[in-house]
Amino acid sequence: MATRSHNGGPSRTPTVAIVGAGMSGICMGIKLAQAGVDSFTIYEKAQRVGGTWRENTYPGLECDVPSRYYSYSFEPNPDWSRYYSPGGEIQEYFEGVADRYGMHRHIRFGKEVERADYADGRWRVQMRDGEQTEVDFLISACGVLHHPRYPDIPGLDSFAGETFHSARWDHSVPLEGRRIGLVGTGSTGVQITCGLSQSAGRLEIFQRTAQWVFPGRNPEYSALTRRIMRRFPALNRLSYRLWQKYFEHLLGRAVVQPGWQRRLVDGLCRLNLRTVRDPLLRAKLTPDYDPMCKRLVVSANFYQAVQQPNVEVVTRAIDHVEPEGIVTSDGKLHPLDVLVLATGFDAHAYLRPIALHGPGGITLDDAWRDGPRAYRTVAIPGFPNFFMLMGPHSPIGNQSLVIVAETQADYVMQLIRMFMDGELSSVAPSPEATEAFNQEMRAAMPATIWTTGCNSWYLGKDGLPELWPFTPERHREMLREPALEELELNR
Repeated sequence: MATRSHNGGPSRTPTVAIVGAGMSGICMGIKLAQAGVDSFTIYEKAQRVGGTWRENTYPGLECDVPSRYYSYSFEPNPDWSRYYSPGGEIQEYFEGVADRYGMHRHIRFGKEVERADYADGRWRVQMRDGEQTEVDFLISACGVLHHPRYPDIPGLDSFAGETFHSARWDHSVPLEGRRIGLVGTGSTGVQITCGLSQSAGRLEIFQRTAQWVFPGRNPEYSALTRRIMRRFPALNRLSYRLWQKYFEHLLGRAVVQPGWQRRLVDGLCRLNLRTVRDPLLRAKLTPDYDPMCKRLVVSANFYQAVQQPNVEVVTRAIDHVEPEGIVTSDGKLHPLDVLVLATGFDAHAYLRPIALHGPGGITLDDAWRDGPRAYRTVAIPGFPNFFMLMGPHSPIGNQSLVIVAETQADYVMQLIRMFMDGELSSVAPSPEATEAFNQEMRAAMPATIWTTGCNSWYLGKDGLPELWPFTPERHREMLREPALEELELNR
């Protein structure tokens, strides 16, 4: 007997392909399953779930969003060990959620999507190994920071020691007592500094740009606290909401609008810098831009770590690399045994290098010739039944990515339910609505801290941040339900 739709008619069963089994891909799969949709597949190029938490395993790795808030709202975790949990613990959380919600039977590991073409009302998806499939909906859950960026340093390949990117950490390389060079001082570089300062024989940090550091205390949760959270789940849910209020009403507002929140975060960062006693070292670590203009670094221990006698901050530019080590612009050779590249990711790749082809021959490269653009952070004009989680302009600079993924997945599910109810066969945003959305964001950018005069990975080709310039709450409100008048619907 056919199932019935919400409007009383026969229900259509959609087929869905999700690209990526990280945090957002797991979230999308769970939302589909909860809606009674079993005909979906998650394609994952690696052999485990987890995304960035699977890829990054460097010493000192931890989340810079409070753990109780960096969780699915429908699956709070009573057993977090700290306010900001270590990376391995977060990976275990996502693996556990995937197990509990039966996601593994939907995941195809070792399957890298290479190309997708929309024709005859369906997406034809091709894997790198040649396998093909056809689906009604294609959803990108590739994440934001997953393509490592390697620096263009002359002679880098000539280094005689071990070299690796922070996202490709080589745990077979011994580090105890060795001379380690660290290139990069963003969030990853700061965490690695904290993780290696006690064990390295000498740690030289090659700093191109100083970073503001917010003093994020990271105490442990006691065994008693964990027992109480397990015994009273309502308290755990309340804790999630309290952390949400803290995060959204402090950092979530500080970066997008002037006010006491911005002044408070600014003051705390400057006060934290004063804990560096040596005035010469403090001068090296003092940025020439306002706090939060770049992605804010959160750390309780960085300034203590860089004041250790075996740690040096090098501000001279790197000229080239020789077999023995790094040579800076003053001609000095810095002898090294290990070279770590904490040089970040291509934050503008999104689902690339997947070749996406819409109807009429339009490609993703065509649509994004002037830089990534999206409609309401989730869709692109000219690409029917295609959606993105963590697409361009998502509030990744002032919000927990987990709640962003949930919000976007809930929005996508509303349109998929319309397909199930026979109210549409395909849907894409109109070019006019997409342009109006982008114009509104561009007009709001000058009020944000990101446009106050720094060069960051937030900035796109046009020099403006590819970020959400409003409060986190406004993003949720925008995606609460589809604005059908802004969509091109085929029934």
